[in-house]
Amino acid sequence: MAQSPLYIGFDLSTQQLKGLVVNSELKVEYIAKFDFDADSTGFPIKKGVITHEAEHEVFAPVALWLQALDSVLSSLRRQGLDFRRVKGISGAGQQHGSVYWNSEAEGLLRNLDPARSLEEQLPAAFSHPYSPNWQDASTQNECDEFDALLGGPAELAWATGSKAHHVRVHTSRRHGDQLLTEPLSQRFTGPQILRFQRKHPDIYQKTTRISLVSSFIASLFLGHIAPFDISDVCGMNLWNITEGTYDDKVLELCAGRFGVDDLKQKLGDVPEDGGLHLGPVHPYYIQRYGFGADCTVIPATGDNPATILALPLRPSDAMVSLGTSTTFLMSTPSYKPDPATHFFNHPTTAGLYMFMLCYKNGGLAREHIRDAINENLKDTPAQPWANFDQIALQTPAMGQRTPTDAMKLGLFFPRPEIVPNIRSGQWRFNYDPTTGQLQETTEGWTTPQDEARAIVESQMLSLRLRSRGLTQSPGNDLPAQPRRVYLVGGGSKNQAIAQLAGEILGGVEGVYKLDIGDNACALGAAYKAVWGMEREPEQTFEHLIGQRWREEEFIEKIADGYQRGVFEKYGQAVEGFEKMEDQVVQQVRATSGHVDGV
Repeated sequence: MAQSPLYIGFDLSTQQLKGLVVNSELKVEYIAKFDFDADSTGFPIKKGVITHEAEHEVFAPVALWLQALDSVLSSLRRQGLDFRRVKGISGAGQQHGSVYWNSEAEGLLRNLDPARSLEEQLPAAFSHPYSPNWQDASTQNECDEFDALLGGPAELAWATGSKAHHVRVHTSRRHGDQLLTEPLSQRFTGPQILRFQRKHPDIYQKTTRISLVSSFIASLFLGHIAPFDISDVCGMNLWNITEGTYDDKVLELCAGRFGVDDLKQKLGDVPEDGGLHLGPVHPYYIQRYGFGADCTVIPATGDNPATILALPLRPSDAMVSLGTSTTFLMSTPSYKPDPATHFFNHPTTAGLYMFMLCYKNGGLAREHIRDAINENLKDTPAQPWANFDQIALQTPAMGQRTPTDAMKLGLFFPRPEIVPNIRSGQWRFNYDPTTGQLQETTEGWTTPQDEARAIVESQMLSLRLRSRGLTQSPGNDLPAQPRRVYLVGGGSKNQAIAQLAGEILGGVEGVYKLDIGDNACALGAAYKAVWGMEREPEQTFEHLIGQRWREEEFIEKIADGYQRGVFEKYGQAVEGFEKMEDQVVQQVRATSGHVDGV
């Protein structure tokens, strides 16, 4: 009996390369990974990157990734993978990073010698041996220029899905006369290119093509330079999402004296179909590893878009990652960008968008209050969250012990935050929803007990505030809300957080714990390859993968979602929360010399 076809998803992250093989039924059959720090040779890296402190630069040697791919493919072969069964390849790449190719690149890619490794042959294909990393913090001036170009951050966000990401945010902490700053991450590619062409004009002039990390992966397997993915291109601040093309005004700034036409040629076209057959795998892989000639390369996407494919998220589904920081992902048909958020084209489904929020404060902020409660009670239980959970669930919503009590609202930031962009600190308010009166005070607060519920409410209210308008009514006279809310990360094990997430965010089908380990990006890439190769005409990713995805292996319902009356009460609280945030931001700006940024 013929064996089923296989598909490989590669995840090229900051610290490792992973190759994951699934069959047509999405079952994982092989996994291989290459840890950059532990497994590489010849590169002076730490956590996968090189840091140039003087200029706040963070970058990775591109040759390191070549060494990693050789190693991962060799590992899969040693495990017994029959590469002849592999019919499709896709990938997920760390977003915003870029690779600079020279005029020799196409020839070197086309004429790969199967007797030699990629690392031996391809370094000569790069005009610049390093890839700027998303952690880089060297583009303050360029971000300022991007934000100002179209009239302000809101206008840039409307055009490209995100505002420019500033390098640093001022804190109120001083050392002598110096106001200390904390670098932020998530550098988009456009400001990086602008800085690169100014700092290295000779190298930029010799650069014939620029790849994202995702399209770099696809290029290696194709044997020629692959186009950008329709979703990952939105992580550049160069692609006009509503127009479906590069934004000429932004390109003019980015290209400088080299001109828009030159930059467009370097960037290349962007196909709309996320499942497009880019071409067969290069003969190098057929001869060296035993791939079949019918193996096809599907566009690789960014790591965040790949994550929503691993679930797979349906329209109006929400995913909340509850780690040290907090990340919120949603698949939505609504395009409503804001300077505080990120929008991308959906990586597979035309007419959908990927909405993303990133917060620095998450688990650490909750842990501070947990520890304060345990210390206050002079009790450290076997389960350190037991007291926190019990108090949070016993405390009434918004701390209102009677219907006429003021709502208790607070912001709890042990770290400088990016949504909203303010210094570290704690602020507590009472809010009367009947009058709209908001007062900063600790009157009526019992600390730290009241803070157990208040901090979870604060974090979830911020998500609801920024995602409102992106969901639709599920019918039956119900308000707009997510279909399901999925929780991932360490905080997903916390029953109090799960219950409050459902009360505040809703979810007509409930709140679910999602556990796909650390394979989300590679899984999403592999699923993308399955869909690209096995779909029927007009068959969506959600339909094909949704039919085959075995949710019972990955998810567990852990709390109810929408509760009539409670959800609406929190809708009133959102209004007060928005007022509170605005007031605190204005206070901080007036006293700390704030610099805008994300």
